[in-house]
Amino acid sequence: MTSPPGGASRPDPLRAFRLDGKAVVLTGSSSGLGAGFARALAGAGAHLVLVARRTDRLAALAREIEAGGTRATVATADISSAEQCRRVAQAAVAEFGRIDVLVNNAGLGGAVPASRETPAGFAAVVEVNLYGTFWMSQACAPHMPPGSAIVNIASVLGHIAPRLPQAAYAASKAGVIGLTRDLAQEWSRRKGIRVNALCPGYFATEMTAAADGQLREMVAANTMLGRFGEQPELDPALLFLASPASSYITGTTLIVDGGMAAL
Repeated sequence: MTSPPGGASRPDPLRAFRLDGKAVVLTGSSSGLGAGFARALAGAGAHLVLVARRTDRLAALAREIEAGGTRATVATADISSAEQCRRVAQAAVAEFGRIDVLVNNAGLGGAVPASRETPAGFAAVVEVNLYGTFWMSQACAPHMPPGSAIVNIASVLGHIAPRLPQAAYAASKAGVIGLTRDLAQEWSRRKGIRVNALCPGYFATEMTAAADGQLREMVAANTMLGRFGEQPELDPALLFLASPASSYITGTTLIVDGGMAAL
């Protein structure tokens, strides 16, 4: 609380963005945006269950987070497996007693022309991006108390033509947006779980650092801000959807894309 002139107190709205003591399951947290999300969530006070397939990276990130004063545990898993998702949820409950926030961030990309896409390649992307989001949500929801939140990391490419060939990725992310709306209508009133999607545009990550000139030219030409986004420009949007700051928001998507969808 702050005290304005005259001695009257007034609420601090920034407190609504805090996640102190909340238990957060974060998939795809070993690198890229996921590792950045982990640091941002820990900075807001959350305790974390870090989920990915690369145990060594998860362990290093967990040590970093715990050195900063919040708890972190590692759950190695392939989220395309419903059984492994159930084991992640059980591990989270064993560690923290409940799950307050689920961030479905794990994902696969792939820029393959549709005429050359293979059944195995298309299925691999959909199994992680769409099926994995569903399996993790289904596994975690029974352990989430009223007031909890699920944030699905979709993409602006679920809303617009991708401009570069990405049929499997675009289809999977459009599916995540549809799944978000359905889970919100099923769980928001009955379970008290808010479900929303965060839709990033193109951000600077380990993957895009090696991007060729064609991608960089496309982003420059097709965003109002004319550049890639940076992790600190996306983190506050995640904290908003994960925290009580968005307590009256469910079933929607938040686009953070430098103006790409508006062109």
